[in-house]
Amino acid sequence: MCKDSNKKPYYITTAIAYASGKPHIGNTYEAVLADAIARYKRAEGYDVFFQTGTDEHGQKIEEKAEAAGITPKEFVDRAAGEIRKIWDLMNTSYDKFIRTTDKDHEEQVQKIFKKLYEQDDIYKGYYEGLYCTPCESFFTESQLVDGKCPDCGREVKPAKEEAYFFRMSKYADRLIKHINENPDFIQPVSRKNEMMNNFLLPGLQDLCVSRTTFQWGIPVSFDPRHVTYVWLDALTNYITGIGYDCDGQSREQFSKLWPADLHLIGKDIIRFHTIYWPIFLMALDIPLPKQVFGHPWLLQGDGKMSKSKGNVLYADTLVDFFGVDAVRYFVLHEMPFDNDGIISWELMVERMNSDLANILGNLVNRTISMSNKYFEGIVKDGKAAEAVDEDLKAVVLEEVKKVQEKMEKLRVADAMTSIFNIFRRSNKYIDETTPWTLAKDEASKERLETVLYNLTEAIAIGASLLDSFMPDTSKKILSQLNTSKRELSQMNEFGLYPSGNKVTDKPEILFARMDMKEVMEKVEAMFGNKKEESAGSAREAATDGIDIEAKAEIEYGDFAKLQFQVGEIIACEAVPKSKKLLCSQVRIGSQVKQIVSGIKAHYSPEEMVGKKVMVVVNLKPAKLAGVMSEGMLLCAEDAEGNLSLMVPEKSMPSGAEIC
Repeated sequence: MCKDSNKKPYYITTAIAYASGKPHIGNTYEAVLADAIARYKRAEGYDVFFQTGTDEHGQKIEEKAEAAGITPKEFVDRAAGEIRKIWDLMNTSYDKFIRTTDKDHEEQVQKIFKKLYEQDDIYKGYYEGLYCTPCESFFTESQLVDGKCPDCGREVKPAKEEAYFFRMSKYADRLIKHINENPDFIQPVSRKNEMMNNFLLPGLQDLCVSRTTFQWGIPVSFDPRHVTYVWLDALTNYITGIGYDCDGQSREQFSKLWPADLHLIGKDIIRFHTIYWPIFLMALDIPLPKQVFGHPWLLQGDGKMSKSKGNVLYADTLVDFFGVDAVRYFVLHEMPFDNDGIISWELMVERMNSDLANILGNLVNRTISMSNKYFEGIVKDGKAAEAVDEDLKAVVLEEVKKVQEKMEKLRVADAMTSIFNIFRRSNKYIDETTPWTLAKDEASKERLETVLYNLTEAIAIGASLLDSFMPDTSKKILSQLNTSKRELSQMNEFGLYPSGNKVTDKPEILFARMDMKEVMEKVEAMFGNKKEESAGSAREAATDGIDIEAKAEIEYGDFAKLQFQVGEIIACEAVPKSKKLLCSQVRIGSQVKQIVSGIKAHYSPEEMVGKKVMVVVNLKPAKLAGVMSEGMLLCAEDAEGNLSLMVPEKSMPSGAEIC
C-alpha cells in the first residue's frame, strides 16, 4: 500500500531486468537513475512507490538453463538473486521487486490474455518470419540491418509456427492522437520522433503474443500448447505489481498509483513501451502512463557493453575499487540527457581525484579542520559580512533553483553539476577570504567566524541536495557538520545552520585520491587474460579486411585543402527523380548545408535524421538529379558494395573539425 495517504503519490518504474545473467554497469545505471529520481521526489514531499524487478520467461532462459543442467526456475532464482544483490549494493531504495514468476503476476497475465482474446483483440494464426532468439522478436526482411537483428545485431533464423496475434492497427490512430496531444508522453523528443516516423505513421503490423516452440513461459489458459510471448508477460508487471486485477477486483493501491508517473527504460526498448504497452492498456481500458523516458546507453570505450564483445564492467567490481557513492556519482553525472555516455577506468579515476577527492572531500575536510583549529569546532555567525559573502549566497541559492528545475525535466546529470557548482564556489570563497590570514589578526575574529559559518552553511545545503544522488556521502557530511538534512522547502534561505553548533573533532576523509598507474596495474592484473583474448580475436579479425587499388600519393598541402567537420542531419528526404539519392539538411556549427548522397539503398530518410556524420564541407557545389549539393558525406564501402556512414566514435558537437 502507499505509505502516506495525505501525500500526493508518485509511481516510478524501471524496465525489469532480463534474468539471463549478471547485470553489467550499463544495466545498473538505470536502477541508480530511477533511485535518484525516486529519492528526489520523496524530498519534494511525494509518497513515492518505486518498482523494479526481473523478467524471467522466454526461450533464451530455457536454453541457458538446459546448458547449465538445471531447471529454468532454478536458473532464474539464481539470476534474480544476483540482480537484486546488485541493486541493493548500489543502495537503490525500491519499494517492490517484482518477478514475472510471481504467482499473482502469472495469474493476472493469463486473465489478461483471455480477456483480450474474448473481446477479439487477440486471434489465432500462423507466424512466418525471421526470429532473433536473444531479443525474442520476429522481423521482416526489410526490418533487418545488414541481414541481422536491428536491435542487437545478432543472427536471425527463419521460423514458422502457430501463434496468437494482437490487432495492433485497431488502436494505432488512437495512440497517434494521444502522442500528439501529450507532448511529454515520450521523452526525449528524439525518441518520440523515431517512434512516430519509423513505426506508427508507416502502419503497424499485428503483434505475435504467443509461442509454441518452447515451454518456459506462462501458459495460455485456454490453449496450453501456447505460452505467452515475452512482451505481453513482461510489460504487464507495471500494473500487476501494484494490485491490478483483470476481474475488476483491483487493490486500492492500483487505484491510487495508476497511471504511472514515469516508466524509466533504455532507449533500445522504447518501441515496446511507447507502442505495444499503450495499446495493451487501451485494449484493457486502462489509462496510459504519464511519461515514458528512454534514457541513453552507458558505453565502454567504443561501443555498447556486451559479453560477446568482452567489454563488460560490473557494478560490484567498480565498487571494490571506488566505493558505492563514487560509482553512483560517475554513472549519474557522466550520462547526458539524450546522448550515450562513456565509462572507463581512466575517467573514473580522474573524476574520483578531481570532483570527489578535491572539489568535495577537500572542501569539507578543510572547513571542519579550520573550525576546529581556530574555534575548537564551534561554528558561529560573527555577523561581519562583506560583499564577497553576498556573491557566495547568491550562487548557492541560484544553484538550488537550478537543481529543482533540472530534476523537473529529468536532467539528472545537470542537477548534479549544479550541486557541485555550490562546492566549487565554496572552494573559491576560501581562496577569496583566506581564513588563515584572518586568523593571524585578533581584530578579524568575527570576520573569520562569518567566513567559516558561510562555508559550513553552503556545504550543509549542498550535502542536503546530494542526498538523492549520493545518500551515504550526504549523511557522512551532515553528520560531521552535526546537523540534519535540510528540507527542499527550506532551501530558498541562506543562514539556517544553527549558530554556535559544534562540528566533529576529527573530519573523515570522504574520498581518497587514487594513483592512476596503480589502478591501471590492478586492472591489468584482473583483466589481463581477457585483454589478451580480445587482442587475439582482433588479430584474427584483421584477416577479414579487404584491399583496394591504391591511388597516387599526394602532398600534405593537397590534403590540407580539404575541410572535414562533424555535421548533424536535421532533415532528410528521397530525391524524387532518383532511385539512389537522398537529400539531407546537415547542420554544421551555425550553418545548414544541403547534401545529396547516393545511399538510398542503405539508409531510409528516417534513419538519417539525428545522425552525427563526417562531412567534406568545402566541396564545390554541384547539381545531382536537379538538386543542389553543397558537400559530401563520408562513407565506408565493403567488397559487396555495402555502405556505412562514417560517424564520430564519441559524442562530438556539430561543427567539430576532423583533422
